Amino acid sequence: MSMTFADLALTQPLLDALAEEGYTNPTPIQAQSIPLLLQGRDLLGMAQTGTGKTAAFALPLLHRLAQTPRPAPKNGARVLVLAPTRELVSQIADGFESFGRHIKPRVTTIFGGVAQMHQVNALKDGVDIIVAAPGRLLDLVEQGLCDLSQLEALVLDEADQMLDMGFAKPIERIVATLPQERHTVLLSATMPKSIAALAESLLRDPAKVEIAPPSTTVDRIEQSVMFMDAANKKEALLSLLQTPDMGQAVVFTLQKNIANEVCAFITDAGITAEALHGNKSQGQRERALEAFRTGAAQVLVATDIAARGIDVDTVTHVFNHDLPSLPESYVHRIGRTGRAGRSGFAITLCDAEQRAWLHDVEREIGRKLDVQADHPWHSDAAQNSTMRAPVLGGGPVKQVKPPQQKRERKVWTEEEKAAARAAAQQAKAGS
Repeated sequence: MSMTFADLALTQPLLDALAEEGYTNPTPIQAQSIPLLLQGRDLLGMAQTGTGKTAAFALPLLHRLAQTPRPAPKNGARVLVLAPTRELVSQIADGFESFGRHIKPRVTTIFGGVAQMHQVNALKDGVDIIVAAPGRLLDLVEQGLCDLSQLEALVLDEADQMLDMGFAKPIERIVATLPQERHTVLLSATMPKSIAALAESLLRDPAKVEIAPPSTTVDRIEQSVMFMDAANKKEALLSLLQTPDMGQAVVFTLQKNIANEVCAFITDAGITAEALHGNKSQGQRERALEAFRTGAAQVLVATDIAARGIDVDTVTHVFNHDLPSLPESYVHRIGRTGRAGRSGFAITLCDAEQRAWLHDVEREIGRKLDVQADHPWHSDAAQNSTMRAPVLGGGPVKQVKPPQQKRERKVWTEEEKAAARAAAQQAKAGS
């Protein structure tokens, strides 16, 4: 008989909320992590994206808040969760509020891109849970507007991406303000050396839960690649989006301007789409996500800002219009489909300049992608290319002009100078 949430000794209000959401059986990461966290153990959790990590830490923390009620510290919180993007911060906060609907914890979000006034006001009387992006939170701490000295629990979610995004120093400075005696949880989908070092510095005798080896991809996602020239990608993508079995799709591009172009191209063809990237305001990003979550938009065209934190169960397809320059990002991208036990499809459009990135991805995930060659845009040149695009930053390889040869400077003799002056005077007189 399979385990149920009732077997995990969670408080009844949490079980009621889970039942109302239709959740009965915990996922492997939840089944293994929740008992350890209920015991107060520090935890290093490794699991593929889309396996239910949010509930794995949110449920035991909510249980703790319910079992030990006390006022939240002024300008601070009892629980802090750090996450890399605004979208993931909002998603985690929604999870706490949904699972805790009968406990009614005070939850606030803190991230950049919006005025800090409302965030500061929310903190004044203290909250139970802060879910924050490291940059804005550190700003508030250093302004004396947020006091984390009485924190009880710290969670770092998607820790590998936070380090990739340059949050190592902000995290270090935030942790320096926290009490030594605290409950700490670190969760990640990949395990580079930097994460091992961070875990070593933050966790005390941690329990370790690893559901799948780092960088493996969800088995139920069917992955394939189509080789083509870069100029044909938008047309090929449109054709794929118009197939009868297409549900909702996320399309990943490498650059913001390409996301806008692709979104406009498929919208002009009659497909409802929204673009999501770092140049969008917070309001625009929230509206785009809401349209996608509600089904008002069939397609979300995004940069890697959406590679984590987009949890929409109805996504059937992920398309890589461009490959990521960092191979581990591929794992997170395709994890937007195949969620909640469903199957999914991940199709990569690969041109000659990004062929080497595909090799990097295949080495990262330990397998070759299935090649779809039976399509009108197939390019043998792209499939057999040995070109390599820039490692970071993205975009096509720029053609470098050969250096111009330096012209030798002419050395004039005195006789030549005199002859030139005479010719100039004669020309002036003639004019």
